[in-house]
Amino acid sequence: MHGDLPLNKPRNSKPSAANPSRHVRIVLCRPSHPGNIGAAARALKTMGFARLLLVAPKCFPSAQAEAMASGAGDVLAGAEVVATLAEALHGVTLAVALTARRRDLAVEPLWAREAAGVLAAAATADAEVALVFGNETSGLTNAELAQCSRWATIPVDPAYTSLNLAAAVQLLCYELRLALHAVPPAPTFRPAGTPACHEEVEGLLAHLESAARESGFLDDERPGRLMLRLRRLFARAALEKEEVNLLRGLIAAFLQPTGRKRPRA
Repeated sequence: MHGDLPLNKPRNSKPSAANPSRHVRIVLCRPSHPGNIGAAARALKTMGFARLLLVAPKCFPSAQAEAMASGAGDVLAGAEVVATLAEALHGVTLAVALTARRRDLAVEPLWAREAAGVLAAAATADAEVALVFGNETSGLTNAELAQCSRWATIPVDPAYTSLNLAAAVQLLCYELRLALHAVPPAPTFRPAGTPACHEEVEGLLAHLESAARESGFLDDERPGRLMLRLRRLFARAALEKEEVNLLRGLIAAFLQPTGRKRPRA
C-alpha cells in the first residue's frame, strides 16, 4: 500500500499560499487505538486536509489503522511519527489544543467554531498552524497543553461529554474547512513583524527560566507558578520573532557583569 505513494515533503517546507489548508497540521498525542488513527486520516481527507502527525503512538503502522482509513490510505501513509509534541509543533506559530477540562492558569478558552476561525485566519496569512488532540483515555497532559497557544472545547451536552477521538477530529476539521472558505484571501500588506514559531518561544522560556535561577529569583524548592504564568503571558502576546530576539538579548545583557554597584535602597 505504501510503496506507490508519493514521498512526504519535509515538514518545514513552505506550502503554497493558494491552498491554506496545507498550512494545517492535525496532531494526535499518544493515540492508543490504531483504529482511531485510521479514522482520523479519513476525517482529514474528507475535509481536504492531509498533514497528520502522530506523537508516540502506541501501535503504528497497523493493519487496523489501514482498514479504518477506508480510502484515505495516502493520508495515513504520509503521517509523520514523532517522539514529542515539541517536534510535532516545530515551525508552528499557532497551536490550538482540544480539551474538555478547564485547566489551571490556561489562557482564555475558545469554542470549536471560534478556534477554527482563528486558525483559518492565520493559515490564510501563510502561518503554520496545528490542531492538537490528546490521548483517548487521559487527554492532553498539562505539560502538553502548556505548549499550545490557545485551547478549545466542543459544546457537547454537559450531561454526557464523552466524544470519540476520531469524531472530535472530524468535527474540528469540518469547522476549519468552513472557516477557511469563509476567510477572504489575505491582503498583500504584511506587518513588519514575523510571528515567532513554537521553538523560538520555547527557547525564550528556557532562557528566562535559566536566568531566573541564576539570579536567585526562581527558587527550585519553591518554584511557584512562574513559568506557567509566563507561558500564559506569551500566549496572549502572540510574540514576533523580533520581540523574542529583543527579549533574549536583554536577558543576556542583564546577566553580563558590568562592574557597577547596585544603588542602595
